[in-house]
Amino acid sequence: MSIRNKLSLLFTLLTAAILLAFAGTVYYSAQKNREKEFYNLLRKEAITKANLFFEAKIETKTLQSIYKNNRKNIREIEVAIYDNDFSLLYHDAVEIDFVKENQEMLNAILSEGQIQFYQEAWQVVGLQYKHESKTYLITAAAYDEYGYTKLRFLLRDMTLIFVASVLFIYIIGRYLAFKALEPVQEITHKVKQITATNLDLRLPRNQNQDEISQLAHTFNEMLDRLENSFDAQKHLVTNISHELRTPLAALVAELELTLSKDRCPEEYRKALNNVLNDTNKLVRLTNSLLNLAKASYDATEIKFKPIRIDEIILDACWQVQKINPNYKTEIIFEQEVEDENQITIHGNEYLLQVAFSNLLENGCKFSPNTSVKVLISFNSSKNPLYSRIHLSFTDEGIGISEEDLQKIFKPFYRGENKSFAEGSGVGIFLTQKIIQLHNGTIDILSQKNQGTSVLVSLPHL
Repeated sequence: MSIRNKLSLLFTLLTAAILLAFAGTVYYSAQKNREKEFYNLLRKEAITKANLFFEAKIETKTLQSIYKNNRKNIREIEVAIYDNDFSLLYHDAVEIDFVKENQEMLNAILSEGQIQFYQEAWQVVGLQYKHESKTYLITAAAYDEYGYTKLRFLLRDMTLIFVASVLFIYIIGRYLAFKALEPVQEITHKVKQITATNLDLRLPRNQNQDEISQLAHTFNEMLDRLENSFDAQKHLVTNISHELRTPLAALVAELELTLSKDRCPEEYRKALNNVLNDTNKLVRLTNSLLNLAKASYDATEIKFKPIRIDEIILDACWQVQKINPNYKTEIIFEQEVEDENQITIHGNEYLLQVAFSNLLENGCKFSPNTSVKVLISFNSSKNPLYSRIHLSFTDEGIGISEEDLQKIFKPFYRGENKSFAEGSGVGIFLTQKIIQLHNGTIDILSQKNQGTSVLVSLPHL
């Protein structure tokens, strides 16, 4: 069953239940009021006839004649009068005697003063009547034909109104459900058009800021993430294909050249060294590409924990010097650390180590003295926006031109310094991605032949 039908039925059933409860209450109240009013009428009629009998001294035959004549046209009230010895003094129609008073009933009237009850559909009252210091017992009974007729008409009218109201409410409910779900149908139609080839499409949003608009906004945010993920994957695959082609082609060419003819052991050894160098380049490129893929993940998919920034830098120095023993690094704290929280951040240890290793390796690689100085400073503030750790990776290398600085964060970009040292153009772009994942910033200050400073700012824990 569609949501539209469910909403229509639920709305109709709820409203019908309310109408039914209201109608039932009205009918029950009308029924009770009829009963109460007719009991009051019976008491008045009983007293009136007793007054005619005792006060006006109207003859019994005359009263009975009035009763019988009225009974032909209306439901006349049948009255009986007894003395306190339970002797019958007057009865409208003994031959009819619908109530058939008995000793138990008269005792109840005498003891309680007044009683009322139903006998089949007839209502009966019994009461005491005082006249000349004597107590008499009177019963009055009748069938409220007029009141029951009014109740039947009321029930009929309420039933017709209830059925008509339910039908009307169902029609209105379907229309309102259609109007309420119209944006959902529009969203459904739009979503069907979105495929892997047109992830740039977005759902329309209304200006009401209602739940449907929030749903469309959430879905659009999901599409943004998917589009970024797809673009990153396509970009990564394209870059991998492009970057791996050159070293693989070099490997194949070197091996084909070596196998083209018999060579002496020295030449084979030289060829194998060339292949090993190319393979190491390929391994470094592959690792860089894998790290780039990890840094391209959604931040929610990366595990973060509290880590000390100095320990990460020390590990990065060790990793760089393990591969290149000639590289030299120096770590300087510009302030005294009184609390380890001052140099602790919430981050991913592996990714930050990769980022710092890239910065250290680049600084050493492009410096004639193969050394990098790392300065660590921090400032504390109650405002998280101003509580940060600052890192400066400074070298005295060949520097970077103004033109290259503007393009340095592009993936696989190699500037004028590519002739000075080998590289893939992935490292600095990868470092930027990692720093951004940690809500940090990275800036590069450099002048040709005067060295380079890479400034990194990361938020405190």
